[in-house]
Amino acid sequence: MCSVNVTLSIEDRVVAEARRIAAVRGTSMNQLVRDFLNDLTRQQDVESVVAELKEFWAKESFRSEGPWTREELYDDERS
Repeated sequence: MCSVNVTLSIEDRVVAEARRIAAVRGTSMNQLVRDFLNDLTRQQDVESVVAELKEFWAKESFRSEGPWTREELYDDERS
């Protein structure tokens, strides 16, 4: 995996608070930023998958073959 150095302009008070939070968590401010950006991009991936599923479900009709008995529902767990 290739990494890129990025320069940011952040207010002094924000940097000071981020450093404090990083110290409490036993990590670096650099890692806090990386984690935040990873979470942010992962969230966008989740949102796009949800949007695709909603679109798919809007086009298709899904019906159960049921009604199911309790035994049928839990049959796989006993195997």
